[in-house]
Amino acid sequence: MSEKKSVQSDRAPKAVGPYSQAVSFGDLIFTAGQIPLDPATGELIEGGIEEQTRRVLLNLQALLEAGGSSLGQVLKTTVFLTDLGNFAAMNKVYSEFLGDSLPARSTIQISALPKGAMVEIEAVAGRRVDA
Repeated sequence: MSEKKSVQSDRAPKAVGPYSQAVSFGDLIFTAGQIPLDPATGELIEGGIEEQTRRVLLNLQALLEAGGSSLGQVLKTTVFLTDLGNFAAMNKVYSEFLGDSLPARSTIQISALPKGAMVEIEAVAGRRVDA
C-alpha cells in the first residue's frame, strides 16, 4: 500500500503553517499553493505579474524535483489571480514553463492572497514511485 510522505525543498519557501510544502502518495505529488516568495528570505519578490508568476513556477519546480517529479509531469494546476486582467501576462510566463506538457488547468479570480501576492499556483504531478 502507498504511504503518504512529506516533500520538502530548501529551494522553495518554507511552510508557514500546519501544512507540507508538498506531499507524495504513490505515483502522485501534490504541492501546496505557491506564492512568489523568495525561498532565501521568505519575502514577497518585487515586480509585476510576470516576475511573480516566474518565481511561483520556480518554487513549484523545486518542490516537484524534490519529490521525484518535474514540471513536465504536471497533470493539473490551479491558478489563483487577484485580477483576471493579469491573465494574459501570467499565461505568457506559464507557457514558458508548462507549454509543452499542457496540463489541465483551472484559473480563478480571488479577492486577496497572502502578503499581497498577485498569483498563487498549486499542482498535481506524476512521479517516479521509487523516488
